[in-house]
Amino acid sequence: MSDLAPYAVSPSNSRGRSIKETAPSGRGEFQRDRDRVIHSTAFRRLEYKTQVFVNHEGDLFRTRLTHSLEVAQIGRSIARNLQLNEDLVEAIALAHDLGHTPFGHAGQDALNHCMKEYGGFEHNLQSLRVVDVLEERYGAFDGLNLCFETREGILKHASRKNAKRLGEVGVRFLNNQRPSLEAQLANLADEIAYNNHDVDDGLRSGLIALVQLEQVEMFSRHLHQVKKDYPSIAGRRLIHETIRGMINTLATDLTLQSKINIENVRPTCPAAVRSAPCLIEFSEKIKQEQQELKSFLHENLYRHFQVIRMSNKAQHTIKMLFNAFNSDIRLLPAAYQIKFSQYGHQAIADYIAGMTDRFAIKEYQRLFVINES
Repeated sequence: MSDLAPYAVSPSNSRGRSIKETAPSGRGEFQRDRDRVIHSTAFRRLEYKTQVFVNHEGDLFRTRLTHSLEVAQIGRSIARNLQLNEDLVEAIALAHDLGHTPFGHAGQDALNHCMKEYGGFEHNLQSLRVVDVLEERYGAFDGLNLCFETREGILKHASRKNAKRLGEVGVRFLNNQRPSLEAQLANLADEIAYNNHDVDDGLRSGLIALVQLEQVEMFSRHLHQVKKDYPSIAGRRLIHETIRGMINTLATDLTLQSKINIENVRPTCPAAVRSAPCLIEFSEKIKQEQQELKSFLHENLYRHFQVIRMSNKAQHTIKMLFNAFNSDIRLLPAAYQIKFSQYGHQAIADYIAGMTDRFAIKEYQRLFVINES
């Protein structure tokens, strides 16, 4: 860790864990956090939770697991160039989606609607709840007992109401402060990954076409450069090379602009980062191009009629499951009936949010479909 910049988080300046533990042997504290995330039940379930497409629609589309791995890879590369803590960035990246519901954002919206009278539901808060409370792997504590900086990085945003009940990890939202540079980086690595890989999945599915994307400045520029470099290229190679170029441009721009910002502010330690403006960011030109790409995906992929159909089925499934459990908690597994007495309706949300796409579909069938065979 000697090559870390003074403004990077390190084990020596970390706020540590809620419950004190013996220091790990042969690895650092944030490596331990990463390992705990990887070995968690919630992390394994990400393999069968989707980004945009429902899991059973096809095997080639991104899942929350592949997305998290891609975020970690992008984040580590940039962290190394900025002399930030790669292990912390990786731990945050791998944990940031642990609280996502089945069926992507459609599932979250449906569960939030169902939980409106009981405090609502937000996957970001649920990810923190997973690592703080829900994982049951250790004898000495609930959750994973991750370091403060890892937990703070998972919590990308929170309302003032929620921040007040989250204790130390919510204080920055009340004081209008920034998290560590590692947390800021993991957040934008997430944006780089999902925008570009949703382009890939959208093209692979046939829901968006190259001719449409040629109207988007960032994609068009890289597409034409690939065709210039490889005149005979076509098919998947053309798409992969184009997206690879886009990711490289975004990562390079983020690195260069962040270096400029850090040099201008000159934070001397992680504490100084908190009172500074956000330092990890794209240049204004690339930021605008990213926004154009996000708007394109919102209008042409996320609102595509086939995606809307999948989303409607997903929301129907989540709402029916919630209403069934809410009307009779005896329909919940025994362990969650006990948890209901402790957490109330949050226990129902915990159960549903922890489901994979295919488990939610099977649970729906078990509750509502009578087999004639």
